[in-house]
Amino acid sequence: MYDKIKRLAEERGVTIAELERHLKISNGTISKWNKSKPRLDFALRVAKYFEISVEDLFKN
Repeated sequence: MYDKIKRLAEERGVTIAELERHLKISNGTISKWNKSKPRLDFALRVAKYFEISVEDLFKN
């Protein structure tokens, strides 16, 4: 999931840190998703930001 978010962020021209600040997610949280699953409310925020479904966010 982290790689997908990183790619989407790069396409939008934002860094992961900027994305976390914008979504009011603690610094470093998204990078931890490389090894663990996010809380659903955080995943919903990210999906909404990128205008994709949560299902698409979780797909490889």
